[in-house]
Amino acid sequence: MKSVLYLGCPAAERAATEKQLDAVNVSVVWGENATFALNELRVRNMPVLLDLSNGASALQIARDIRSQRASTLMFAVVDSRRPDLTTEAVLAGMADVFARPLGGRRVANAIERERKYEAQETTSATVLDSGDDLYVHSLAMREVMALISRAAGMRAGVIVRGEEGSGRQIAARAVHAMQRTADAAFITVDCAGCDGSELDVQLFGPSPRGHNLDHASGLERVSRQSVLYHARDGTLYLQNIADAPARVQARLARLLRDREAIVTETGEAVPFDVRPMAGVAPGFDTAVEDGRVREDLVRRLSVIRIEMPPLRNRREDIPALANSFLREKCASLRIPPKTLSRSALSLLSALPWRGNADELRRLLDSIVTGIQGGRGIALDDVLAHVRLDGGAALFAPGATLKQARSRFEKEYIATVLEQHHGRIGDAARALGIQRTNLYRKMRSLKVARGAKS
Repeated sequence: MKSVLYLGCPAAERAATEKQLDAVNVSVVWGENATFALNELRVRNMPVLLDLSNGASALQIARDIRSQRASTLMFAVVDSRRPDLTTEAVLAGMADVFARPLGGRRVANAIERERKYEAQETTSATVLDSGDDLYVHSLAMREVMALISRAAGMRAGVIVRGEEGSGRQIAARAVHAMQRTADAAFITVDCAGCDGSELDVQLFGPSPRGHNLDHASGLERVSRQSVLYHARDGTLYLQNIADAPARVQARLARLLRDREAIVTETGEAVPFDVRPMAGVAPGFDTAVEDGRVREDLVRRLSVIRIEMPPLRNRREDIPALANSFLREKCASLRIPPKTLSRSALSLLSALPWRGNADELRRLLDSIVTGIQGGRGIALDDVLAHVRLDGGAALFAPGATLKQARSRFEKEYIATVLEQHHGRIGDAARALGIQRTNLYRKMRSLKVARGAKS
């Protein structure tokens, strides 16, 4: 059984937290301060969970532990209504940040992932992708998690709609993982990845003499070689369903309706309890209206709809998400984890991210690959790889360093002000400066309060 040292957990939450962690084979040692923690860690090395409810005093505990035991693996637990603490946790070098209520599986997965990362520095083993975690520090993602929890309690179809890179498949996997049948298969099929005949065979398997239907029973035939057969009692996640031929859509709709099929090899009728999910783009409803997706199939798929917000609408999640991608990349290169400076993290949190989390991952991959030595990623490292407006280059060719910095400051401050709807106090905190300094910079750079100028 794994053990964690949990510091600062409110007494009222301990019983529920212990139950969550015990369910994933993690035992808890409770503590309150750095002195207790250091004494325990001298006896046995274990990860530390640090509750940041007390803000500055909790962060001081983290610094005290880090000063004497630099290699200790530390995680933060924060209230999702305090996104500023997520940023502070990342800046304090926390490996990951968990939002309340604490999920045992999330903690266990993060510990396992970090252990693999540590091993990666001295081996050539492949690092597992860490992108299966949902970060729920924002209100938008808390609403998504509420829908995921609701969906997990049912066996009905789910449509997850969102932009490319917004985490549609990760949300579907979260629903699957929370089900009582979480040990069953989660199988993904890209309906645009092959032609219609190949897709038909992939889903249903080869049919004798092309006969799909058992006319005596009116049931679909499904081969033991097929994706659908292996997805029984599990989840079938469909991508690009609008690109599936009408014939394939009709067969899927019939199977999902009957929940029973004939096994091609034996002729036996067997139950087919397959949970269908589909990841779709924002224009999916137009495809349905245009007749490219059968209405009877949509009815089976869309009992529950989960709307994935784009990353630009869940900026509170960016610090923890960026830290996760950063650690993953460093592990894959077998180098010590790098850290983001406050200014670099603030810039990442303010960018438009039209490509969502995929774009953020690619950016951090490029930054880490391009940096020689050192543990920190500064503002200039990020500036060398981004465009603030998503189009024109950030700096004009031939501009002096002073001119480039002035332009960046103006654009950056305007972006943060827009993000916080002109609220000076909130914008100043995000920028890491005093209100008076922000007012002074706005006047000198001629930045409007309400929107980008």
